[in-house]
This record gives sequence, C-alpha cells and structure tokens, in this order.
Amino acid sequence: MKLQKFYKLTQPDGFDFHTGRTINYRDAVGKTVRAPNFNASGELCSSAFLHASRKPDQCFVGASIPCSAFVVRGAPILEDNQKVGFESLYIEKEVDPASIFKWNYNAAANPINPFSIRPPKITQQHILLLKNWATVWDTVWDTVWDTVWDTVGATVWDTVGDTVGDTVGATVWATVGDTVGATVGDTVWDTVWDTVGAYVGSLFVPVVKQWKIRYPFRDAVDLWYDGLVPSFDGKTWRLHGNQNANILYEEKI
Repeated sequence: MKLQKFYKLTQPDGFDFHTGRTINYRDAVGKTVRAPNFNASGELCSSAFLHASRKPDQCFVGASIPCSAFVVRGAPILEDNQKVGFESLYIEKEVDPASIFKWNYNAAANPINPFSIRPPKITQQHILLLKNWATVWDTVWDTVWDTVWDTVGATVWDTVGDTVGDTVGATVWATVGDTVGATVGDTVWDTVWDTVGAYVGSLFVPVVKQWKIRYPFRDAVDLWYDGLVPSFDGKTWRLHGNQNANILYEEKI
C-alpha cells in the first residue's frame, strides 16, 4: 500500500506540540515513528494516534507559531476536516515553514514592533495616510476576519492573530495607553487595536485575491512600518512613535 503525503508541524526544536518531549520529528527524518499509546478504537484528538494534515493550513489545531514543518507519509485511520490520525508516520523530510504557507509566515513568526523603529519626521504623506486611516479604521476587524476566515480558515487566523497580538500587539497597545493616560476612554484602545488588526491582515495579502490589487487598510500598515501608530480619543487623532510612544503629531480630523 502506497503511503499518502501529509504535513506535520512541531515545536521549533522538532518535538511534538502535544507533550514537547514524546517524539522528535527532526531526529526521525528518514525513519518511521509510532504512536506510543496507539489504540485503533481511541478518539482522533487523543494520544491514541499520531496526527498530521493533508494541507499545511490545516495543521494549526494544537500547533502555534513559530514552528518547524515536516513532510510525512502514512496510512490514515481516522480523519476530520483538519486532522488525520495514524498508527505510524514515515518522516520524509523537514521543510521551511515559509515554503509551505502562501501567507507571510516569516512576518507572522517575527512581527515588527513599530516602536522599535526610529520614526521619520512627520510629512504631509504621513498626515494623508492618517486621514485615510481615519475613514476606515472601525471596519478593520470585521473585514479582515471575514476575508481571512473565508480564505484560510479560522484556525490559521486565530494562530497568526494570537502570535502577533501576544508578541507586539499587547505591547503597542499598553505603550500608547501609558502615554495618553487611562482617562481618554475606550476609543483610544479601540483605534490602536484596530491598527494591530490592519497589520495582522496585511500578512494575508498574498492569499486574498482582492487584496493583491489594493489592501483596504494599507495606510495604517505603511505608518506601522515607518514606526508610527495612530490613536484617536474621540476628538483628536495622534501619531505615536519611539519606544515610549511619544506623540509626534496630533490633529482634529
């Protein structure tokens, strides 16, 4: 029987995500590994099986970023719409995760903190980007969520969003909050978090057909890459930059 091709994600060190110590897939390249607690009558999402997926984007059930990736082969026993269960897997080769995902894995694994970038002098171009962003910011999460979910699925979106949110999003959000103060209200928090959402969405531009022509939240992303983060308190828009999120520009728009 010819073994079928699947994809497997592991922790960066090659060990499985489930325990972090049971199987090192990197050490097993060219070999066959077996489920230590194999039980043909067991549940799919349990230690009764080894797990892999038919498509790379289906691999994030129980996995996270950063990760290592492997091409494996096996004979399926149980299967749902994302995960396949096996008694054993032949580990064919390790591959670069960025080579199997069509969205921007490298940027997701190494998100940019805009406050680590030395911002430029504010120009009319930055002000124009801010004004454009002011017209669309409150639609970003619904638009990005719906579009990405339809393209790659909720699991990928959740994984990438959590990675960026945990590594840089929360820091950016808190740093701006420390600068403007907690008394300004929820609008500031919302606008900063929406900028994070615009940045997350930009990582999926390569896989969203309509976004390849024009990503609707590109203005916020361009500011982000220049080390600038917008905020709005209900009356005044600001651009923040430097490690303390200093206010570099403000205007009532």
